[in-house]
Amino acid sequence: MSTVTSRGGRTEISLDFDQSTLYDNGQSYKGVGWVLFATIMLVMGGILNIIWGIAAVSNSHFFAAGASYILINSLNAWGWIVMAFGVLEGLAALSIWRGGEFGRWFGIIVASFAGIVAMMSIPAYPFWSLALLAIAVLVIYGLAAYGGKPYLTR
Repeated sequence: MSTVTSRGGRTEISLDFDQSTLYDNGQSYKGVGWVLFATIMLVMGGILNIIWGIAAVSNSHFFAAGASYILINSLNAWGWIVMAFGVLEGLAALSIWRGGEFGRWFGIIVASFAGIVAMMSIPAYPFWSLALLAIAVLVIYGLAAYGGKPYLTR
């Protein structure tokens, strides 16, 4: 119960409430860290993909010269595709942070496609693409192992 006491020019407010409502009683769930990690990695992967896409669209010179691609033979087109996946990764991260089963599955699907796009982008910038593939694999693991079964993470 809260009380407000006024003593002349000074007002004191005291709030009485149970501290356990603020801090989950010190219990920790092992899967929460993986889901948070996967979400942060989705955000980072999305930002990196957007940077990669902007560099590809603006014809930057740090890409491998004369690279040929599997489906689309234009670095400019790959830049737009990768930027679109970067935006999708950001939306998936927001969906996971919101909670629910849809966010988990949307995150897994987007990370899977981002991994495929990273593999198909290897001719342009190999090490960057392999780093994004590793991020996608970790996101898929975190969401698949701990994202949808809260009773296993207690």
